[in-house]
Amino acid sequence: MDFGVTFQTDPPASRVIELTQKAERLGFTHAWTFDSHVLWQEPYVIYSQMLSATERIIVGPFVTNSVSRDPSVTASTFATLNDMFGNRTICGIGRGDSVQRVLGRKPTRLAEVESAMHVIKELAEGREIEVAGVKVRIPWVRDGKLDVWMAGYGPKALDLVGRKAGGFILQLADPVILEWTVKRVHDAARGAGRDPKDVKICVAAPAYVGEDLAHQRDQCRWFGGMVGNHVADLVARYGEGGEVPAALTDYVKAREGYDYSHHGKAGNPSTEFVPDEIVDRFCVLGTAEDHVRKLTELKDLGVDQFNIYLMHDAQEATLEAYGVEVIPALGAGTVAR
Repeated sequence: MDFGVTFQTDPPASRVIELTQKAERLGFTHAWTFDSHVLWQEPYVIYSQMLSATERIIVGPFVTNSVSRDPSVTASTFATLNDMFGNRTICGIGRGDSVQRVLGRKPTRLAEVESAMHVIKELAEGREIEVAGVKVRIPWVRDGKLDVWMAGYGPKALDLVGRKAGGFILQLADPVILEWTVKRVHDAARGAGRDPKDVKICVAAPAYVGEDLAHQRDQCRWFGGMVGNHVADLVARYGEGGEVPAALTDYVKAREGYDYSHHGKAGNPSTEFVPDEIVDRFCVLGTAEDHVRKLTELKDLGVDQFNIYLMHDAQEATLEAYGVEVIPALGAGTVAR
């Protein structure tokens, strides 16, 4: 299992760069950031510095979208970074939750995400595509390589992941929901004539290592609220007791609204409806031994990467605990000495 870490690009950007360097030293293979240009600083500017300050770690958005920037611009940006730093970028993509809702718009349609994945990957890897009847290729790309992974929860999104994406991003660490979503992705991959093993599985969730479980829950409760935005959309589309399992949808019944000014932040007042049970299921909490136990279960279910959402008050301590205890226990790397 690989390990990644996701940062918010709050100022100063130098803080993100320092944490990326630390993550690389501790054995993390990926450093991701949120991509919501109104809520946080522009990540693609910061990626250049993250890559310049490191040697191996792979960098990218978790996740970008197909509407806040044209997919051909996104492709050119990745291709430029890869040309500068040696194919060390990755593209996570979704429907654009916060980036759209902050501007009073709805997340984009899955058809647009599918088109964007094709445009971004093909152009970033130097191949010719047709856009609106015009053949387009980035002529200066040489030996470009870009994986495109997609985030989603609902049946139609999971079907698209299985058919077209290079990886599946699940933003929660619940083994029951993981098993359901991965089955949908793998079934779609087989139906499209793909080998399911070609679709990487990435689970992302807050991880907090320590003894005070009550404090950890309070610091990570925001995540249940963030996931609840997507779940509320699923309930509106599919209803209760439909295709989406109750293990994912039941808890949003007490949800009354959401304030994006606190999005992804500890202490978010819009997430008081999230019960402790959901925090425990969706996040990875407790001692290092507790983390190893839960991540082993996820690994056995086929997870290729666990990605820490590092939005709490013990960032360095959690990275250190993973580098010294968790990552070596799962055979994924060792701490640089």
